Amino acid sequence: MAAFSLITDQLVQDFIVRAVQNVCQTMLNQDASFVERSPIAAYAGFKERPHVFGSVGFVGDVNGIVYLCIPDDFADDAASRVLGMSASEIEMSGGEYTKDVVGEITNMTVGGFKNALCDFGFPCKLTLPTIVRGDNLAVASLKSSARHTFHFTCGAHRLVADIQLRPE
Repeated sequence: MAAFSLITDQLVQDFIVRAVQNVCQTMLNQDASFVERSPIAAYAGFKERPHVFGSVGFVGDVNGIVYLCIPDDFADDAASRVLGMSASEIEMSGGEYTKDVVGEITNMTVGGFKNALCDFGFPCKLTLPTIVRGDNLAVASLKSSARHTFHFTCGAHRLVADIQLRPE
């Protein structure tokens, strides 16, 4: 097994940037751009409006969790694009379609990130996605984990990927 210290900040960034860009292009037919790595700047403006957090964990030679923080309007737009439905049809679902699409986007993104970890010598498996929708949500740091927070744009929307890693 490779040493956990081999998973550098730059490697984590490369893995998540590639995963987010692939999923946004594949699922939403939109380009995602990496803006910056910063926990403070990435979440600026999120507490002032509703948003959706999708999370998927992974366990194995490295353990962790990835949270995707998506503003409500982006989550609904993503559901509309993925399902080929109008905004009013998405709204009429009461949030179920949006929840399902955010779960799938999160699962695919974390799957891409996890696959990169596996290819680098850290085999691990995914947990099931969890979706939370609301106001004033925040991600707490897990004890003894290395936290990496990245800010992206996808079309006219923002997206935050918040990653916490721990060795086995």
